[in-house]
Amino acid sequence: MEPLVYEQKEQSGSWHLPEVRTSIKTALQTLDGLTLLRNVFLEPAGQAVLDLLRVLVVSDPDPLVVATSYSHAFYTLAACANDDATVHLSDAWQAYLVSRMIDDRNPWSEQVERVGRARVSSTLRAQGQRDLRTLQRLFRFDAQTLWRLVDTVVAPSLPALRESWIPWRDLAPLPQHVMPEQARDTLASHLSTCNDWGILVETLEHYWSRHGTGSLARYRALRWAGVEKQLLGIAYPDGIRLENLVGHERQQARLTTNIERFLAGARAQDMLLYGPPGTGKSSTIKALANTYAPQGLCLVEVSKEDIADLSLVVAHLRNRAPRYLLFIDDLSFEEHETAYKALKVMLEGTAEARPANVLICVTSNRMNLIRENFSERGKPTEDVNWRDTMDEKQSLAHRFALRVTFISPDQKQYLHIVAELARQRGFELSPELLQERALQWERLHTGRSGRLARQFIDDLAAELQ
Repeated sequence: MEPLVYEQKEQSGSWHLPEVRTSIKTALQTLDGLTLLRNVFLEPAGQAVLDLLRVLVVSDPDPLVVATSYSHAFYTLAACANDDATVHLSDAWQAYLVSRMIDDRNPWSEQVERVGRARVSSTLRAQGQRDLRTLQRLFRFDAQTLWRLVDTVVAPSLPALRESWIPWRDLAPLPQHVMPEQARDTLASHLSTCNDWGILVETLEHYWSRHGTGSLARYRALRWAGVEKQLLGIAYPDGIRLENLVGHERQQARLTTNIERFLAGARAQDMLLYGPPGTGKSSTIKALANTYAPQGLCLVEVSKEDIADLSLVVAHLRNRAPRYLLFIDDLSFEEHETAYKALKVMLEGTAEARPANVLICVTSNRMNLIRENFSERGKPTEDVNWRDTMDEKQSLAHRFALRVTFISPDQKQYLHIVAELARQRGFELSPELLQERALQWERLHTGRSGRLARQFIDDLAAELQ
């Protein structure tokens, strides 16, 4: 199937309206055979563009109806372009179509996600290949082609509308800063340049098997909404990288080894990161999630208040493609709280096995997650089984096979962190002056930590602007 070249034909003076309309009519007819990917056009933007195409191919198009249809299609595509869920392609219609196709949950994509590419039905795969070629027929009607076709129909009868529109290109807002390209955008770029989508079956299945399907697959971080009892995507996750965390190389090595085993399908251990505030525990987990997102790692944040929902969270993640790092930050319990038992059950397992695609990670300012008072020790007159009670409170931390300690840096380490962060920012200060300013900052603030070093560098960056 050769790509459309109507824009070039127009420039060479050989614009053929009947040929374009015939191609649109054929493409619309093939939609009746769309099977597995039939839901791609359910949203308003998809319906609006299809309505526009239909009014363009009637035997005698009504110019006013065509004009109204184009305006409506432009509006709905512009609304989609404002949505971060739309891939970054210049043509708004093509961006919409590719985005909805990649995210579509259908029997084919769900089977790939659930059982893996090796066990997918060959019949589903063959039908999916035909559906892809059907969608590509519509993808090829680019913004310039449709704009020119609308102008050809409308302008002769309604000359006042000749300058009413421009092609629907570049409708998305300009990014505030350069973001690393996501796997979804890489796949969209591949689709936009491929002459035959039928040969991309393996490429699509590889994406679905690693990143999943549906609207949540576009996010590399999720959070559990306890009130709504559902997972929500985090559109703007913290972009911190491992190289931004200086002085934790030993801890990072242990954690990355465990994560890589998890991604490879090998046995991995639930993780407890503990240490004083500001030492980089939470930042390390977020940086790990960013580092391994291209390999299919997805962070899932669950608040302490929602720990009772852990079994429900895991049920939502079962049979999904990504590897999920279930993250509970800054966790501790007072002696009267019993919510920790839900976490113990999840760590120990129940009659129903925990899915292999879920790993639990907790950060805390103390290793023993449940507060224990000295008064609870050695009081047999108050609790006959007082030692069992004490052991139970200490046992939660022992359920984590991988326990990693983060400690506060000494002054030498603190200055090393400052120097490295300054180098990463490109500061042009003498080492002596930088050290003097860093020590002054430390004296004015409580506690020496990696967080304090980053705060100093942020303040210095604002000063040097």
